[in-house]
Parts: sequence; structure tokens; C-alpha cells
Amino acid sequence: MKTKESVFLISLGCAKNLVDSENMLGMLKSRGFDLASSIDEAEVAVINTCGFIRPAVEEAIDTILEFVNLKKQGALKKVVVVGCFVQRYGYKLRREIPEVDGWLGTGEIHRVADLMANGRSSASVPFFIKRPTYLADHSVPRIPTAPFYSDYLKIAEGCSHRCSYCIIPSLRGPFRSRRPESLIIEAKEMIGRGVKEINLVAQDTTMYGKDLEGGVCLENLLERLVKLDGIRWIRLLYCHPNGVSNRLLDIMDSEEVICPYLDLPQQHINEKILKAMGRNPGKETPWELIERIRSKKRRISLRMTLMVGFPGETEEMSNELLAFVRMAQVDHLGVFVFSGEKGAPAARLKQTVAHEDAEQRRDAIMALQADISKKIHQRLVGQTVPVLIEGPSYETDLLLKGRTETMAPDVDAQVLINKGKGVPGEIMPVLISQAHAFDLVGEIM
Repeated sequence: MKTKESVFLISLGCAKNLVDSENMLGMLKSRGFDLASSIDEAEVAVINTCGFIRPAVEEAIDTILEFVNLKKQGALKKVVVVGCFVQRYGYKLRREIPEVDGWLGTGEIHRVADLMANGRSSASVPFFIKRPTYLADHSVPRIPTAPFYSDYLKIAEGCSHRCSYCIIPSLRGPFRSRRPESLIIEAKEMIGRGVKEINLVAQDTTMYGKDLEGGVCLENLLERLVKLDGIRWIRLLYCHPNGVSNRLLDIMDSEEVICPYLDLPQQHINEKILKAMGRNPGKETPWELIERIRSKKRRISLRMTLMVGFPGETEEMSNELLAFVRMAQVDHLGVFVFSGEKGAPAARLKQTVAHEDAEQRRDAIMALQADISKKIHQRLVGQTVPVLIEGPSYETDLLLKGRTETMAPDVDAQVLINKGKGVPGEIMPVLISQAHAFDLVGEIM
């Protein structure tokens, strides 16, 4: 006989947030709650929010109000809101959206099952926010929601950098690494259920282990992970440029299991802007870092994120950034317009760049990057490359889609397969026949 409500969880934001959502699903399942596959089947909605920048805040608000409206219509019994948006605005939200039945900050996700079991009293709504210190490990139940062949391994939580535009440290707490033994256990479990690709995530993966005793570091962790039987690809995401050591590059150069791929949130290349951002320029320039990466025998694909419109950025500095993109020839690029987020030091700076001008700077860089990406892709035409088959394309069931080892899930380009029989979850040889700005086309050999 059913005694507990069915729960539908929606996860907003980044891959790191997705891991939290999967942990909460595991906690709820272990406590006897039914997990609904759609909102129509659910009695309770749990919304794991992002609150990093304004578009994420707007998405969170829209989602909460949508589910609250379903509750008013009688389609839901409860709505519970969790995560970064709560950590940032929880006290205000509790007053303005009283229809929500529970609030949990980023460091309180382990309370989700208790909150659901206890419910709300007529006197008060459950509300838990404090400085985040919680760190889930391999012992916390987790229900994967990503495709069976790929998964995210969160190696650390929080951030101890002090970038002037960023509020992540206040949302997620200080940087805290998981023990390597715990990560190895979880990685083995992933491999055991068929995962071919493990993506390492943290706010800064290169900082891993520096808060632990015993000489723990990312390089040591990688040396242990590559020895695990059954793993095909290990990918590094969120690598701070200042943390890319020669030893890390040497390991990537020598271990084929580690994808030749680096995700670098560079943000800018002008030294004055980097200092204003609180991004210590480090001992080498962005040019020198790229040269060091490209000096390796193995070609390492680069994904880079940049920010335009930061207070103080002149037209000359913007052109400097554009010239860097033209010369650097990175494989994947994301460009964001500065957003003065309340609580971040940079929000107090005088806004010297109009939003429309910043958008034009972004568009100019992305137009240039489209040409660069197409030229890089054209080099692959006629080559046969390993591709992780993901299944039917979102655009049409007539095409399969997949990714090479130089394409991260959800954020990069894809390979569209128009000929041959592919097996989802398998890494198969694909002959590249066409190249476009953001996609490749090929056939399974």
C-alpha cells in the first residue's frame, strides 16, 4: 500500500547542479518515495534551482511560479524549492511566495527526504539555509539521469577564488575536495553500470586536493582513474588557467584514456581587466599558456569562455580580445556579457560599457569563432575518428548523433551520422564527410 507521495524533480543550471539533483533523487528513493517521470504523474514537485546570473534567476522564478500555479489548480500537493536561488534569495522568497512548502539552501540538500516526510505545519514553512559545508560522497544514494554511457563525477564542491564578478563562493561555500578513495569507489560503480565517459566537474578541477593533507592533487587522482578497467574516456571540465601544470599536460599527453580536451574559463586576456576581475593573471600570459598546451605531441582541444563588457573594458581592450580569438584558434568558445550581480564586488563598479555595446562585442567574437570552428572542423573531413554514439538526433529521427573525444556533452558541437548502423553508448569509427561551423557529418564505417 502506497504511503508516500510521488515526486517529480526538475534540475536547472549546470552539470554540478545535476549531480546534486541525482543525489536528492537517490535520497528520496531510499526513503520510500516514488519518483515520477513527468509532472503529470507527481503529487510533489522539487525544483533544484540555479541563481548564478540574471537569466538563471528569471528561469528559476518562472519555473517556481509555474509549479505553484499547478498546486493552486489542485494538480500538485506540494512544491519544494532547493539550491542556489534559495541560497541567494531565500529569505525574500519565503515572504513573497508563501505557497512554496519548503526551502533548502545548497548546503541542505541532505534534508530533502526529512522535509518531505515531515511536511509543513500550519504555523511555518520548513526553511533551511546556512553557510554551505555539506559534501556528498560515494555513500550518498544517487540515481543517474544522464545517458547510461556518460556521467559526471563531482570531485569537489564550493569555491575559494575571489573573482570580483562572481557570487559562487557565497552560494556554494569554500572549496572542499572529496577524498580520492571515495571518488575511485564511485568511478568503479559508474563503470560497472556501463559508463564509457566520466566527466570530472568542480568549480575548479585543477584546485582539487589542495585543501586535503597527504599531497592529494588532480594529477594523482587521474593517475589512479586511468588504471580502472573499462573506462574509455575521462574528460576534464572547469580548469582554471592558472592551475594547468606541466605535469597535468604530460599526463594528458601520455594517457589516451584522458580526452585531449581542456575547458578553460579564461574570461579575458587584458591584464588590467583580469586584475579588476580578481583573476590573478598568474606567471604566464594566456598566449604562453596556449603555447605550452600546444607544445605537446597530442593535439589538445580547447574550450574557452570569455566575458565582454566588464567595467573599464575599452574599445581597444575589446579589439585586443578579438585579436586573441583570431590568433588562438580555439576549438570551442563561449562568450558572455558582463552582468553586475548583486553581492559581487564588481556590481559596485561604474558601468562603463552599455549593454547593447557589450552584446555587439560578443556577437563580433562569436561570428569570428564560427569561421574558426568551421576551418578546424574541415581538417577532419576524410578522416575516420572515434565517436560516442548518443542515439537519434533531436532534430530528426533519420539521423544519429554523437560526439568525438574533443566534444563535451551538452555544451559543444556534435557529429550527425547519416549512414550506417550505430549502437547508442558505443564508441564507433565514423568517417567525416562534411564540416559545418558547429557540427560535423559522417558515416559509420
